[in-house]
Amino acid sequence: MTLRVVFMGTPEFSAATLRALAEAGHDIAAVYSQPPRPAGRRGLELTKSPVHLAAEELGIAVRTPRSLKGADEQEAFRALQADVAVVVAYGLLLPKAILEGTRLGAYNGHASLLPRWRGAAPIQRAIMAGDAETGMMAMKMDEGLDTGPVALTSRVSIGPDMTAGELHDALMETGAGLMVRTLAALEKGELALTPQPEDGATYAKKISKEETRIDWSLPASEVHNRIRGLSPFPGAWCEMAAGGKAERVKLLRSTLAAGGGRAGEILDDALAVACGEGAVQLIEVQRAGGKAMNATDFLRGAKLGKGDFLS
Repeated sequence: MTLRVVFMGTPEFSAATLRALAEAGHDIAAVYSQPPRPAGRRGLELTKSPVHLAAEELGIAVRTPRSLKGADEQEAFRALQADVAVVVAYGLLLPKAILEGTRLGAYNGHASLLPRWRGAAPIQRAIMAGDAETGMMAMKMDEGLDTGPVALTSRVSIGPDMTAGELHDALMETGAGLMVRTLAALEKGELALTPQPEDGATYAKKISKEETRIDWSLPASEVHNRIRGLSPFPGAWCEMAAGGKAERVKLLRSTLAAGGGRAGEILDDALAVACGEGAVQLIEVQRAGGKAMNATDFLRGAKLGKGDFLS
């Protein structure tokens, strides 16, 4: 026995779950994804989302409405006569008519241990806050923001130097398996739902441009968490006066280091940098328009060294 599913998602993170549900034998009635977006240097080419492309590879019909608030879109959704909707990083708010437009409701795969980190950027926020653990949760959606009752949970440890990109990939695979297990229990009538506690709720707001520039006056632990929490995208950055000319450099990987000095001071020839308290060792950086490189290679060509400052 399989379920008739409407899948709703957009990025590669979501595509893994779509593929897993199809492989598990579920009948994917349709896929909803964000409309193709302008891409390329001139923004003239329209690029389909990773979920859109995955659905086409699987031979599944794709719908890309800009809104689900209209009566026509809601009726078209109900007409699919699906058992359940599965939502993973779709990017549109679902009105009540959509949440109730299938026989069993809508289930969301969310990348945090709810109620911690409800909202748009749970992976980055967990690392930036220094959390040692996060996870994937399958929850039945209601009209609130990630407030519905939880069905299943898979926990994932966050290593001390783990980046957002690495955590993203771990959670992507974990979430795909979790949703397969959720639908298996749902179709057997064995899925228990647990209301979320309000105690401990936090909001994972979108990353702002202002947050991406490193403030070296912060403690080393906060600088390190900012660097890895924003890697590889959008990327933390600072300015380095390489060869006497200031240039913007993206900081992709770091670790905590011994030593100290004035905030932003380079402490050695391996790119250890003093913070407000302690120091971080920069491991991987990227010049604008260039490729990512290790710090040692960067220093050889940047004419920077011990005693210079980053800003």
